[in-house]
Amino acid sequence: MTTSTPMGKPALPKHVGIIMDGNGRWAKAQGSARLEGHQKGAEVARDVVKWARNIGIRQLSLYAFSTENWDRPKLEVRGLMSLLAMMLPRSLPDMQQNGIRFRVLGDIAPLPGSARRAVEKACAETAANTDLDLILCLNYGGQQEILAAVKDVMRWALQQPDCDQALNSLTPETFRSMMWRHDVAPLDLMIRTGGEKRISNFHLWDAAYAELYFTDVLWPDFCEQDLQAALSEYAGRERRFGLTSEQVI
Repeated sequence: MTTSTPMGKPALPKHVGIIMDGNGRWAKAQGSARLEGHQKGAEVARDVVKWARNIGIRQLSLYAFSTENWDRPKLEVRGLMSLLAMMLPRSLPDMQQNGIRFRVLGDIAPLPGSARRAVEKACAETAANTDLDLILCLNYGGQQEILAAVKDVMRWALQQPDCDQALNSLTPETFRSMMWRHDVAPLDLMIRTGGEKRISNFHLWDAAYAELYFTDVLWPDFCEQDLQAALSEYAGRERRFGLTSEQVI
């Protein structure tokens, strides 16, 4: 069985997550500052959102800033936050025109005020849009998300009449409902650009059965044909979720 619809057309992943890697190396190859690579990468991200929406993908999550990225040079971190504060307001008209709902996965409380306000405004002003969810992963880490859920589960269990029984009744589905991603569709396809073959703390919970696609293309060079190549490979894969090929219908 391949991931195809009854009509014979390749099935689309509902939720695609992208690790946008290679901005710094692209800038270095151009003889430019790293921030110029991030600026070019932000422009590509805007294009990818439009391509995904036109193709029919329902949710697109972009790994914009990880919990570990705070350890980068302070000048680069400030530049990234300034870029976020500048680009989001500029992108709002496009998001409104294309029915894009802007969402965030991660803890935005530590972000500088200008960046945090831009994020909150984009979330509020696009909340009614329905064509595609753009989920920006900001100050996000998969381990941190799971740890936060564990703490919430423990608080919940301690409030139950029988704590041990509550914990014994816990299922993966219940646990996921207590995670930051509780209202996000399970990840179907994870794409990483830039040639590295690791997931770097991105969508750890859903990576259990997501399809992984790695490309050597640096993010600022990523084009619509590269996205189509990833989707074409996804369409040809057999997703068994622990079953045998004969069991998959």
